[in-house]
Amino acid sequence: MTTGHGAAATLTIDLGAVAANWRLLRDLSRPAECAAVVKADGYGLGLEQVARAVRAAGCRRFFVARAEEGLALREALGGDGAIYVLDGPGRPADAPAFEAAGLIPVLNSPEDIAAWAADSGADRPRRGILAVDTGMNRLGLSPPEMRDLTSRSGALDGLEIDFVMSHLACGEERDHPVNGLQRALFDELRAPLAGVAASLANSAGIFLGPDYHYALTRPGAAIYGISAATGAPRRMREVVRLKAPILQIRTVDRDSTVGYGATCRVPRGARLATVAAGYADGYLRALGNRGHGYVGATRVPVVGRVSMDLVTFDISDTPEGGVKPGDHVDLICGRHTIDDLAAEAGTIGYEILTAMGRRYRRRYENGDSSGT
Repeated sequence: MTTGHGAAATLTIDLGAVAANWRLLRDLSRPAECAAVVKADGYGLGLEQVARAVRAAGCRRFFVARAEEGLALREALGGDGAIYVLDGPGRPADAPAFEAAGLIPVLNSPEDIAAWAADSGADRPRRGILAVDTGMNRLGLSPPEMRDLTSRSGALDGLEIDFVMSHLACGEERDHPVNGLQRALFDELRAPLAGVAASLANSAGIFLGPDYHYALTRPGAAIYGISAATGAPRRMREVVRLKAPILQIRTVDRDSTVGYGATCRVPRGARLATVAAGYADGYLRALGNRGHGYVGATRVPVVGRVSMDLVTFDISDTPEGGVKPGDHVDLICGRHTIDDLAAEAGTIGYEILTAMGRRYRRRYENGDSSGT
């Protein structure tokens, strides 16, 4: 058995790839404008860094989920760019700070509309996006609420509506019948709002083609290199690489088991490498006995359960003496992408990205990428 000094796993984030993915989505969206969804700390990769990368590439509209994210983004971007908050305007008491930061809420209910319009004046209408639910049954005005709104004269007085929007439920499945049903309902519900621009497409919606693009597309996951869960017809550029240092290597001296619960048996002579990553870092527990990594060009399986701080790989197929403590196992790389890891965990790339722990040593590269 040999051991090495502990070290943090390294998460490398290629901001040049982020910018390139956004530019590809922008070009596919044209003549529609292309925004960027940077909620959840830029899908776990760093709100400030990601937003600045896509801004340098030409993005001028950004979406976050929470007001707190919007405030942090405004601080990072200064006065440049429109920032929309998907969860709405929040409590009336929060409105002054919300408005002072230039945040623009997505109005999801009659109550949101009334609250946001309440303090506006004829000389300063408050900007917003009007959201209508066309099949998700989450946020947004229901079809009856939308029909009631558009039937009443003056219902949007005091407001300047940038877009009317909805969200696709099954966009990653190109031939799913729900896509067409949602688009038809969206067109029906927004028809009375003549002259108000529309937005429907998320990442997956962009790949459905121009009929879904309207005036503004709102990609998120595809910007960050996720392909499988967005319906991308070809792989997006990989944005992240994750490697974890090997803390210890042991040659098993008898037939035995590995890890909590003794869920995996290994034979005498097996060589095991234990690395510094675990579910506290977002390397999901579901990957126990299912996940894989790479040592150089050799695919190595996870053996046993993933624990809080550690995961063990069977490196028996690597050359004897070719791996030592302090070397690394590649957990996400060109050979083993976010989509591959997500499939092994029985989830989607969104969860893999947003679960990335703060203990990783983060390394940003190609942060000066720009161009239009």
